[in-house]
Amino acid sequence: MAWQLANLVLFLAITGYAFYLFYRAVYHRYLYVRLGRPTEFRGGGSGRTKEFLSQLFGQKKLLKDPRSGLMHIVVFYGFILLQFGALDLIVKGLTDGGHLPFPAYECFGLLQELTVFLVLAAMGYAAYRRYGEKLPRLKRGWKPSAVLFFILLLMLTVLFSLGFERLWAGAEASWLAPLSSLVAALFAGMPNTAARAWFYVFWWAHLLVLLSFLVYVPQSKHFHILSAPVNLWFRRREPVGRLSKLDLEDENAESFGVGKVEDFTRKQMLDFYACVECGRCTNVCPASGTGKALSPMHLITKLRDHLQEKGAVISGKSPWVPEFAFGGTAGGTGGRQGARAHAMNASSSSEVDWRGEEGSATDIRPTLAWQKSTWAVEAGRSAAELELIGDVMTEDEIWACTTCRNCEDQCPVGNEHVDKIVDLRRHLVLMQGSLPQEGQRALQNIERQGNPWGLSRGNRAEWTGEVEGLRVPTVRELPDFEYLFFVGSMGSYDPRSRRVSRAFVRLLAEAGVRFAILGNEEKSSGDTARRMGNELLFQQLAAENVELFRRHGVKKIVTACPHTFNALKNEYPDFGLEGVEVLHHTQLLDRLLKEGRLRPLHVLKERVVYHDSCYLGRYNGEYEAPRNVLGAIPGVRLAEMARNRENGMCCGAGGGRMWMEETGGKRVNLARTEQALETSPTVISSGCPYCLAMMEDGTRMKEVQDRVKTLDVAELLELSVFGSRLGAAQPSDEEVRSI
Repeated sequence: MAWQLANLVLFLAITGYAFYLFYRAVYHRYLYVRLGRPTEFRGGGSGRTKEFLSQLFGQKKLLKDPRSGLMHIVVFYGFILLQFGALDLIVKGLTDGGHLPFPAYECFGLLQELTVFLVLAAMGYAAYRRYGEKLPRLKRGWKPSAVLFFILLLMLTVLFSLGFERLWAGAEASWLAPLSSLVAALFAGMPNTAARAWFYVFWWAHLLVLLSFLVYVPQSKHFHILSAPVNLWFRRREPVGRLSKLDLEDENAESFGVGKVEDFTRKQMLDFYACVECGRCTNVCPASGTGKALSPMHLITKLRDHLQEKGAVISGKSPWVPEFAFGGTAGGTGGRQGARAHAMNASSSSEVDWRGEEGSATDIRPTLAWQKSTWAVEAGRSAAELELIGDVMTEDEIWACTTCRNCEDQCPVGNEHVDKIVDLRRHLVLMQGSLPQEGQRALQNIERQGNPWGLSRGNRAEWTGEVEGLRVPTVRELPDFEYLFFVGSMGSYDPRSRRVSRAFVRLLAEAGVRFAILGNEEKSSGDTARRMGNELLFQQLAAENVELFRRHGVKKIVTACPHTFNALKNEYPDFGLEGVEVLHHTQLLDRLLKEGRLRPLHVLKERVVYHDSCYLGRYNGEYEAPRNVLGAIPGVRLAEMARNRENGMCCGAGGGRMWMEETGGKRVNLARTEQALETSPTVISSGCPYCLAMMEDGTRMKEVQDRVKTLDVAELLELSVFGSRLGAAQPSDEEVRSI
C-alpha cells in the first residue's frame, strides 16, 4: 500500500507539473496572438461543417499526396485510439495490475497492439521519406525529426510495458496479444518480482515520454495538433478570390497594410501556429520552384518566429517553458535576439540544373538553401528593433508572389498566404511608396490612361474596327443589350489578345446574343492595382466602374480575362455591385454550345493541352467549362499536363508580375511551357490573356512556335464554327514589339 500511495503521489505531482507547463506554453502564445488586430471569428455555417469534417477527419488535403496522406491518417487515428490504451496503462500502474472495464477487453488489447504496429510502420515510412527519398520539401535534422523519436519511444514503452505485464501476471501467449506475447517470450523465465519491477520501469518511461511530448507540442511545429482544427473551423467565409477591403477614410488609422507583425489580424496569426512545416506549399509555389526568394512555408515560419520573439519582449512572457529544458530551440525555430533576412542574389540560382530530382521543370532546392542560410541569428538587436519588411521579410520575397493560391490549395491546415503578402505590399505601396520600377510605371499608366501601357483612352475601342463583317455595338448604341462584354485592357490594346476579342464577338454574334461594350468609357477593373498593393487606385476604379454599370443598367457581364472576372464577381460586391451575373467567356460559350446556339462543324485535327488559369480555376472553381468547349470541337484530342486543374502551375503573370521584370532563377512561364510540351501538343490553349501571352513567350524561348500554336479557347471554337480561313494566326514580331 505504501508503494502504491507513493507511486500515486509522484504520478500526480509530475503530471500536474507537466500540465502546468503545457498551459503556460499555450497561454503565452495566446498572449502573442492577442497582439494582433481584432478579427471576427466565425465558424460553421451552411456546408462549412461538412468541409471542416472532411478536412479534419477525412484528411482531404493531405491525401493530395496519397502516400504521405495515408501515413498521416494512420498516425492521426492511431493516436486517437492509443489514448484509450494510455489511460488503461495508467490505471494498470496506479492500481498495481487493474485495468479499465472495457467490454471485450482482449479484443481491445488486440486493437491497441495492431495500432502500435501500424504507427511504428508509419513512422518508419516517414523517416524513409525524409532521409531515404530525401524529399526537398521536408526539413532534416534532429529538431524537425524530434517527433519521430517521441513516437518511437512511446510505442516501444507501450509494448514493453504490456510484455512485462504478461510475465508479471503469468499470462500465456495469445494471438489476441501478438506483440506483447512476443516481448514476453523474449524474457521468458524472468521471476515475477523482476517482471513487475520492469513493468514499472517502462510504465514510468512511457508516462515521462508522454508528458514530455505534451509539453513539447505547443513549443514546436506540432502545435498544429491543437491549432489546426481551430484554424480550419474559422477559415474564411467569403470567396477565396476576395481580398479584404481597407477603410481608407479611417481618420484614426496610423498606417495601412502590414508594416509590423502586430498589424496582422489575430486570425492571420493563428495561421502561424497552425503551420506544420510540411513544405507542400513551397513544393508547388511557382516562385520557389524557379529559384526566387519566396518560400510560402518560410513566410509563415519566419512570421511566427518574429511574433514569438517580439511577443516575448512586449508581454514579458517567454515562449519556452521550462526555459532550462528548451532554451529557445523547440522545433528549431526561435530564441533569436534578432534575425536578418538578406536579399537573394539574383545570379545565385541562375545556373541551377532545372531538371530537378525527377526530370521536372522546377526545383525548389535553391530557394530552400537560400532561406536556410539567411534566416540566422544577428547578435546585438532585440526583436522589438527589427523591421518586419527588411529584417524579417525582404522585398524580393514579397514581390515574387504571383498570387496563384496553389500554396493555400495544398495547405492541410487552412493557412492563407496570399492575403498576408498583399497586406505587406499594401504597406510598401501606400505607406512607403516602394515597388519595382516597372510596376510603378504600370500603375501610373493605369491611373492616367486606364491601361498599364499608358496608351490613349480614346483608342480602347479601336480593335472593333478589325472585326470582319461585324459592327461591335456600344452600350449607348444598343441600350437594350443582354450582356456587357467587359473587354479589359489586354483585350483592347494587346495585339495578341485583340485576336481573342475579335473571335469572341464573332461567336456571340453567330449565337444571336445581344451584347455591347463600354467602348472608350471602359476603364481597368483594377485587379492589377489591388494585387500590387495600391488599394487606393483599386477602390477609385471599382467605384467608377460600378457607377458606370448602374448608369447603363448592366445586369449581366462577360469577360475573357479571369482576373477581371474574379474582381467583378468577388470583389466588386464590396463596392456596391449587386444583382449582376458575371461570367467568364468560356462559361458563356459552354452555355451557348449546350443550348445549340453555336455549332462547331469544322474538324480541327489538333492535340490540345489546356493550361488552367489560376484566377478561373483555384480562385473560382471553374475547370469544366473550357474543357467542355474544347471537347465539343470535332477532331480535338484533349491532353492534360501532370499539374492540372486545382494543382495547375501558374504561368507567372498573376499578382502584377505581368508588368514586372523577372530576375534570378528560371522564368516561371518557361517552366510551365516545358510542362505543357511534355504532353506533345500541337496547340497550347488557355482562357486568359495573361496566360496566353506567357505561354506564347515560352514557346518562343523553346523555339517551338512554328510547330506548337498558342490559342485561346474562343479562337479554337471560332476555327471550328467558321472554318480555318478565319483562323487566329500567330502575331507578327512587329505586333509584339508595338506594345
